[in-house]
Amino acid sequence: MARDKVEDEELNDHEKPYTNRSPTSSEDFGVNGEKGDPSRRQSMINTKLQNPLSGMSYEELMDDVSLFAKQYGLQYAEDDLQKGALIAQKRSGFENMDRLTDEDKSLIREEKLHRWRQPRMMYYMTILCAGSAIVQGMDQSAVNGAQAFYFPYFGIADDRVWLRGLINGAPYLCSAVIGCWSTKPLNYYFGRRGCIFISCFISIAASLWMAVCDHWWNLLLARFALGFAVGAKSSTTPVYAAECAPPEIRGALAMMWQMWTAFGIMLGFVAGVVFGEVRIPAGVDDTQWRIILGSTAIPPIFVCIQVYLVPESPRWYMSKGKYDKAFASLQRFRWSRFQAARDLYYIHKQIAIEYELQKGKNLWKEFFGVPRNRRAAQSSFFVMFMQQFCGVNVIAYYSTVIFQTSGFNRSNALLVSMGTGIVNWLFAIPAVYTIDTFGRRNLLLVTFPLMAIMLLITGFSFYAPEGTGRLAGVATGIYLFMVVYSPGEGPVPFTYSAEAFPLYIREYGMAFATATTWGFNFILSLTWPALEQAFTPTGAFGFYAAWNFFGWGFAYFCLPETKERTLEELDQVFSLKTTDHARYYLGMLPWYFRKYILRVDVEGRTPLYAVQD
Repeated sequence: MARDKVEDEELNDHEKPYTNRSPTSSEDFGVNGEKGDPSRRQSMINTKLQNPLSGMSYEELMDDVSLFAKQYGLQYAEDDLQKGALIAQKRSGFENMDRLTDEDKSLIREEKLHRWRQPRMMYYMTILCAGSAIVQGMDQSAVNGAQAFYFPYFGIADDRVWLRGLINGAPYLCSAVIGCWSTKPLNYYFGRRGCIFISCFISIAASLWMAVCDHWWNLLLARFALGFAVGAKSSTTPVYAAECAPPEIRGALAMMWQMWTAFGIMLGFVAGVVFGEVRIPAGVDDTQWRIILGSTAIPPIFVCIQVYLVPESPRWYMSKGKYDKAFASLQRFRWSRFQAARDLYYIHKQIAIEYELQKGKNLWKEFFGVPRNRRAAQSSFFVMFMQQFCGVNVIAYYSTVIFQTSGFNRSNALLVSMGTGIVNWLFAIPAVYTIDTFGRRNLLLVTFPLMAIMLLITGFSFYAPEGTGRLAGVATGIYLFMVVYSPGEGPVPFTYSAEAFPLYIREYGMAFATATTWGFNFILSLTWPALEQAFTPTGAFGFYAAWNFFGWGFAYFCLPETKERTLEELDQVFSLKTTDHARYYLGMLPWYFRKYILRVDVEGRTPLYAVQD
């Protein structure tokens, strides 16, 4: 009881979401054990999470809206709030609502028929988030070309493999240990825009610091500082986009984070090519890496300028009790006031339910102690781990060195490396479509073995005699690897992790997921030089090929599908024991063999979940 009281007092009266008793109170959920069994209570909660307004009569809904408007000083918009609440309760029935004007109905139709016809501010926000993703990508890949110059400059010889790996991987160590976990306090005190501004400002400072370093340990510290920006930015920007966007384009905007990060990675490679031959003054072989690393300060400057020209997240304002500002923000992101009022009221009801779910709970204990949440964490950990150990960032960080080892000179190695960045970005674009068409699990099952084969092609190409054959084999293997990676392990991990966790611990889940990916990113970038030296390039690529084969096996037997699942269905999916999931798909192997290999008629599959068609 004392703990509950303390946790309640952490939110002051303005920060606690308003709830009236009927639709969102803890009593109606039976959280105190007064009504029903736990399974019935969870079913009621899931129903409310799907639509917090379900089950309310017209009179109850109107009374609740009036009370809400009075509580937050929004009486001037009460008519719009009431119309919006009716639409939010039953989105498909708006054509028969007498309270809506023809203009209102036309606007609702437009949301479905022309989902990308949005107010200008929505496009400004999209550009801001794309810019933030570009900063992220360029910070990651600029080191690829720069290291071909700064290792010789600092006298870090080829045999000092651990120091090379530490310098290259320093940002990701900081991101995993500090950056990702700083997201919550930064967001709490400074808002989504403030967190993006701070992280981009750190990117600018760290980039300029790297450009003027006079010793390797100075460069190490500068790159470590860069990690403060990498972790917070990657956690906050997709959330900001999702909280500002309407449901019709929310998923696509979340996917665009990965696409524009790939574009930023490409720009990092471009910087290596463009500035790789720059010498100021002429003949001094010191300028190139400084300009390459310093150029990464340019994109975050534009993001910092733009960030406060776009409204703050309405949901963040509401979490602070600033409903008037939230309403003003939503009006800039929507075509009409009544659409903004609809989303304001609906978000408010969702926040109220999430608050009830969190109240009095130790969320970290819930995260690991509840089997459903633990299995979501296991699956999220797997996809994030495999995003690194599929081997993609070996190419992102070391392709120039790899191409030099295979026989390219430095200039050509930089140029061919740029091609990998271009391929990565181009094939990330179709992922906006394929991830919702083919599903997350199916994409991984198709791409894991293909990535393994491409890495084996790359590795065994080093056995070829020096010359055109070896160069062609290495380049072909790496390029085809990027083609396969971009629609698979590229977009799936962040999308999957954002879906897997229940709403009340999703913030913790995403912090855990991003810390996982940056932690293993550090391990990969730290160990590759030593791995290549100990195993030879062939053995090192074979090592990551083996991890891709492992990834296929784990995805097939242990990874649930999350595509197009409701919250209630996801609870069923992750409530199934992993051993039961594996046993089911083990039993399906003969079925797949007979249907797709022998091409014989087979009986329909027995559904794994009650929700499965």
